[in-house]
Amino acid sequence: MSQELIFDEKTSKINSEVIVLNSLWRATAERVRFPELQGDLKTDVVIVGGGLAGILCLKELTDRGVDCILLEAKTIGSGITENTTAKITFQHGIIYDKLIKTVGREKAFQYLAANRKALEKLRKMSETFPCDFEEKDAYVYSGTDIGRIEKEIKAYESLGVQARFVPDIPLPVECIGAVKVSGQAQFHPLEFMFSVAKDLKIYENSKVMEFLPKRVRCSNGSVTAKKIIVATHFPIINKHGAYPLKLYQHRSYVIAAKNTPDVNGMYLEDGGNGLSFRNYKNYLLIGSGGHRTGKNGGGYKVSEEFCRDKFPNAETDYRFATQDCISLDGIPYIGQYAKSLPNVFVATGFNKWGMSWSMAAAQMLTNLILDRDDPYASFFSPSRSMLTAQ
Repeated sequence: MSQELIFDEKTSKINSEVIVLNSLWRATAERVRFPELQGDLKTDVVIVGGGLAGILCLKELTDRGVDCILLEAKTIGSGITENTTAKITFQHGIIYDKLIKTVGREKAFQYLAANRKALEKLRKMSETFPCDFEEKDAYVYSGTDIGRIEKEIKAYESLGVQARFVPDIPLPVECIGAVKVSGQAQFHPLEFMFSVAKDLKIYENSKVMEFLPKRVRCSNGSVTAKKIIVATHFPIINKHGAYPLKLYQHRSYVIAAKNTPDVNGMYLEDGGNGLSFRNYKNYLLIGSGGHRTGKNGGGYKVSEEFCRDKFPNAETDYRFATQDCISLDGIPYIGQYAKSLPNVFVATGFNKWGMSWSMAAAQMLTNLILDRDDPYASFFSPSRSMLTAQ
């Protein structure tokens, strides 16, 4: 791979070698462009943040006849969305056994139902917006603790989901068992986003400098709105909501290598190095080396060494990294930004599963904006108590 800087000046080091960080999705999508905000506008809803969550909020509200505008500080999809592994699934690691124990079966079912509804909506949208959407089975496997796999399968069964135990998976990894859930999906996130966004009211290179009552100000203009949605990944209004205390950041690393096998599914390791696998065309995406931001971790080295060892003829063409917002209880914050801001809403804390949660958040926030009842709103409320053992 060329050492010449491609697209931007993001670089990293592997064994002291400077390498280019280049997103597979960015390199293989035809980008759409939008103007910079100039002057002062009025609308019903202004959305701040042009990742997948913001774009889907804009789409959902526009489809319901709401006049709304989206502001993006750089270009849409240039943050977390272009660096995701792009799995659309309600299988979020080993999660449901834990949820049933900590919040109860009813709320665990709400978590499942919100993501299953989001998956089905994205499946339907893919028929209109081309995005290499593929239905795949999803697996969480373990090489050390079969008990956690067995408990997760029982949790799925109690929630009405058919999950299967499989003794092995088609990957050169240590596996003593896995939980398999069928009917999940993967796609090209930027192809999807750009196709959805092209006819919507979007302003790029329009960084919000100040939040005022029912108004946001950029360097060259402002937008006055009845309601505001903050979809900036990490919430950027620091005076309200205590989000710096309720969220922390986790760094994840992905490589895309050719001359690798088709694994025909989406895979995630429970424990160990947290290896993640999925294919896109002739590439195998391998994720690993994650760590809490600010602490030491394996970075790209883990995936690179695994690839060299298991697939000697592989060639790594793309390396990209993301930084996820992790909530304290493992449940996203979706709803009113803070009790002191009744007309401001937020979606954050997707805990590494932003593809399904972006759609789920857009559906929930649309209901809240339109003053409709939402079956999940109270469970995901950002104002819920955090006074539990963490």
